[in-house]
Amino acid sequence: MTKTVLITGAGGGIGRATVQLFSEKGWQVIGVDRSDFGPGFPENGHFIRADISHAEAAEQIFAEVRRFSLGLEALVNNAAVQVAKPLVETSVEEWDAVMASNLRSVFLFVKLAHPLLKAAGGGAIVNVSSVHAVQTSANIAAYAASKGGLLALTRALAIEFAPDEIRVNAILPGAVDTPMLRAGLGRGHAGSGDMQSRLDNLARRTVNGRVGQPSEIAHAIYFLADNEQSSFMTGQAMVVDGGATARLSTE
Repeated sequence: MTKTVLITGAGGGIGRATVQLFSEKGWQVIGVDRSDFGPGFPENGHFIRADISHAEAAEQIFAEVRRFSLGLEALVNNAAVQVAKPLVETSVEEWDAVMASNLRSVFLFVKLAHPLLKAAGGGAIVNVSSVHAVQTSANIAAYAASKGGLLALTRALAIEFAPDEIRVNAILPGAVDTPMLRAGLGRGHAGSGDMQSRLDNLARRTVNGRVGQPSEIAHAIYFLADNEQSSFMTGQAMVVDGGATARLSTE
């Protein structure tokens, strides 16, 4: 029997890699993104263009999901936006936009996905948080707060959904070469110079000595979604950061 997964932020770096991997593993993929995916979305899947930061969009998205599939075996909450500026320069509108995309959308999607996951006999929810939830830097406070809130929500959902055989875990990617990472390299945390110089500076700060690739995060997401591999894991935060958070900043 073919399993179905819903992936938000399907058009981004990690999202695209995750769509591709689940499809390669034989899953039916439903993707959501506010921008067009372009060519290459799995032929047996279904792409929905919508902005999940708008609360009313969630009901419309899931009406379309229900028309496409009667059940859902996994939900990957991957969509996110980032505002990279000092907190004192962050507007209320910018703060609210980050929370709407990164945290409120997960609350709404989980509520609407729950009956579909339950109808499938259980499944998995994977929330894509960030290392910024546990260790962060200057000029990214709204993003860090949203991702920290996502960890608390993950734990709460794991407890509430356990009776329905629905596991809920979070993944915390570190520096991964995505459009979002590159767009945020102007904060100064990776030094100055051209894009490659900044990426190289980031790479030197990891234990592995390199920046991660979207496909590496996709494999970790798949591990948490696959009930054969992670059946005894729920309520957990799995860090995938090349060892960056293992090293003391003072060393």
